[in-house]
Amino acid sequence: MSDHPEQFTPDLTIAPELLDDISGPEALRWATAWSDATEEAVRTQPGTAELEQRMREALDTQAKIPYVTRRGEHLYNFWRDRDHPRGVWRRTTTEEYLAGGERWEVLVDVDKLARTEDADWVWKGATVRPLHHDRALLRLSRGGADAVVVREFDLTSREFIDGFTLPEAKSDVSWVDLNTLLVGTDLGANSVTDSGYPVEVRRWERGTDLASAPVIFRGEPSDVAVGAQVDHTPGFERVTFTRALDFYTSLTFVGDATGRMTLIDAPTDCTVVPHKQWLFLVPRTPFAGLPAGALGVIQLDAFLAGDRKIRTLIDDAPINDLSITSTHLLVTTLDNVVTRISSFELGTWSRSEVALPDAATASVVATSPLDPVHGEEVWINVSNFTTPSTLLRDGQVVRQAPAQFDASSLETRQHWATSADGTKIPYFITGDFTRGQRPTLVGGYGGFEVSLTPGYSALRGMAWLEQGNFYVQPNLRGGGEFGPQWHSQVVKTNRHKVWEDHRAVLEDIVARGYSTPSLLAIRGGSNGGLLTSGALVQYPELFGAAVIQVPLTDMLRYHTLSAGASWMAEYGDPDNPEERAAIEAWSPLANVAPDVPYPPALVTTSTRDDRVHPAHARTFALALAKAGQPVDYFENTAGGHAGAADNQQVARVETLIYQWINKKLGVR
Repeated sequence: MSDHPEQFTPDLTIAPELLDDISGPEALRWATAWSDATEEAVRTQPGTAELEQRMREALDTQAKIPYVTRRGEHLYNFWRDRDHPRGVWRRTTTEEYLAGGERWEVLVDVDKLARTEDADWVWKGATVRPLHHDRALLRLSRGGADAVVVREFDLTSREFIDGFTLPEAKSDVSWVDLNTLLVGTDLGANSVTDSGYPVEVRRWERGTDLASAPVIFRGEPSDVAVGAQVDHTPGFERVTFTRALDFYTSLTFVGDATGRMTLIDAPTDCTVVPHKQWLFLVPRTPFAGLPAGALGVIQLDAFLAGDRKIRTLIDDAPINDLSITSTHLLVTTLDNVVTRISSFELGTWSRSEVALPDAATASVVATSPLDPVHGEEVWINVSNFTTPSTLLRDGQVVRQAPAQFDASSLETRQHWATSADGTKIPYFITGDFTRGQRPTLVGGYGGFEVSLTPGYSALRGMAWLEQGNFYVQPNLRGGGEFGPQWHSQVVKTNRHKVWEDHRAVLEDIVARGYSTPSLLAIRGGSNGGLLTSGALVQYPELFGAAVIQVPLTDMLRYHTLSAGASWMAEYGDPDNPEERAAIEAWSPLANVAPDVPYPPALVTTSTRDDRVHPAHARTFALALAKAGQPVDYFENTAGGHAGAADNQQVARVETLIYQWINKKLGVR
């Protein structure tokens, strides 16, 4: 019997190997029974229905910003609301959009398509033919999985056509011309890497059998992925071929669509971006006079000929993003986790700073470098924890999202905690600082060079911040907030340092008097789910509840599950004795203990997650239950790695999570 009689007791006799079968009947029955019980328990919480309704209204509001991408004379947008929960792909004119109008031409109604075809379609994007904008390759997922069906769409007739079509796979496609594609997809044996992504590129002519199309580029099964991207810039038409050796190293070639190519002979850990006659380089380790993390530029032909006289553009701030207009390079950098955007004139490299609001996170949403009329157009989004998004076009405000929770009493502070090895770890804390110790929710990620910057979340605001609670966003090592070394310090055998950073932040929050362990909840998804599941088994005394979403937990065999093999550069190789020993010390599943009191945990996943295998969540929840630990489990049948596929599902899952936290922390 469970030591926690108020909890549902799952079938503890199910064989863990049955949980590996994603859609197996035994696994689904087990997951459904527990999920239903978890959701039913939360629904008894006062205010649950009202919170879900409010979240749904916030997600569906017509007042939110329709973000756009230019394709010729039209601005394209994908939109979801209550009448279109799966969404519509639509377009409008520049004049209409700038005038604030809402006249949109609907191209694809995904809800209607799903009904007509009796398929659980989730929109995954479109690849429009550059310069011509007459055809698009639409990507549709069943249930939100990463694997997609690719179908050709005629933008003139607004109809699917019997043209280029690919069955469900993790495909990579690029237009050569109207009748030719470069394609990487799953064609059976020897066509994908060990990680499940394409290992080869084929040149596919319209009306021919793809399986007979010539292979013009091929990598190795041990690569993460192989791909090709056609650059249609007039006068500089070329194809960039890439072999991703692991998550952080790659080989890049430039050539043409026949397969002729030349290696860009930079270090494999250097990001290379060819554009027109130039080559931009961002090395992770020092190279040719460029410091690690700096941005440099050189003539592409000169580099290919052996010249290494690289001009340094930025060497004093971590590079977060590169965007290009017809005449400028836009570089987003981080300064103490605050974004800056610099503009460099192509060729002269004269630098200016883009004017941005103070204390806001800014990101370049879209540019149109190939457009003959709007080539200099720049769309930028800005927001912070308490200020909703504002969309700028060429520096002018064109849209503002509505405030959807009361932030009048809230402010944000930044503090620094000291990790076990002396490293200072920054974190932001947002809330009402006049009310003393408060329930506190701590996020976190700490991996894959992902930088966490301040941003507005209507759902978090209405469910948590509006009540005067604190939200903490830590910038753990493993991210990219302070350049490549901030990440490289904690990979493989040094992975344990991420938890040392996280622990230091939790302790610092309490030491500063913001909260107490019993009022602290931690939450993270994917690699952040690894973070929170690891925290649960390593220092459970420091918090009162843990939300563990779409997590990695079974780290001794993660490389054999779904796309896991692609992450060995981050976590290490369980088949390497030294790295396995390090992984074993922190792998959450390997360290569940029955004799240490854990705070309650909520473990969530999606049946359709083909990136992080649902077995990670299933087996971890089972292990906790077998150890007599307090654990609840919820598995959404759709949603992919995002955990939810539409606004209704997002509202449902977010309500579940916040109401579960409230219940476990005793928050009214």
